[in-house]
Amino acid sequence: MNEQEFAELAAGYALSALSPDDERAFETARRQHPEWEHHVTTDAATAALLAEDVPEVAPPPGVRAALLARIGAPGEAGHVGAASTDIAPPERGAALRSDQRDATVPAETTAPRRWGARAWFALAASLAILVGVGWGAAFVSQQLSTPASVVALNEIESAPDAQAETVNLSDGGVATAHWSESVGKAVLVTDGLPALADDQSYELWFVRDGDPISAGVFAAADGSTTALLDGSMQPGDVIAVTVEAAGGSPTGQPTSDPIVAIATQDS
Repeated sequence: MNEQEFAELAAGYALSALSPDDERAFETARRQHPEWEHHVTTDAATAALLAEDVPEVAPPPGVRAALLARIGAPGEAGHVGAASTDIAPPERGAALRSDQRDATVPAETTAPRRWGARAWFALAASLAILVGVGWGAAFVSQQLSTPASVVALNEIESAPDAQAETVNLSDGGVATAHWSESVGKAVLVTDGLPALADDQSYELWFVRDGDPISAGVFAAADGSTTALLDGSMQPGDVIAVTVEAAGGSPTGQPTSDPIVAIATQDS
């Protein structure tokens, strides 16, 4: 089994929709290739988001039968084919002509068809919509793949009290702090930061009433980064950056002078 086949099975596993044979093959490959586990983690998170906070809603009459009929129908261009011939809606037998009911189905048509990851999540999104979910798999995928710092920056910029302040650094770089009191978050966007040694990290700080509070570390390999400060910001905080040992200051306090210091204020 290659990684692409494993990724497809991981999608089905997240939806509890694998056949017994496929589940055994999936579990075997999972033990043999721990480096592929990220597919399982990502798909499980997607499935969880699809099910999160979804109220129980009775589907309209006939929806279940129609969906099962669609799943069981032979594949067509642009449509999902059958996952297995073991899945057949009650109506299917009634729809066959009398001269077809006793016909022997060729062996090749009874073999389970493996769906691709796109097909699994197209089905998941369809099921979510049927129970009243107001957003789809495309949104979930975007949220999973978009860095938290970018998501936070979008939240801040969309807030009515969004504020930003830019400073020029002594070595020619630029840093812009974005914050919103209503969102309670702050993001620092930098360009032109100097490269650090392997044993160093940039560390973010909220300086509140003169006391520095660590807000996480970040890297800027090419001098540019978008970094979300850990913790909630408060109006009047100073957003600062220092150069510390790799992983952050060992003392929990800044060990160097800040290279960035941007004061926030009330909106």
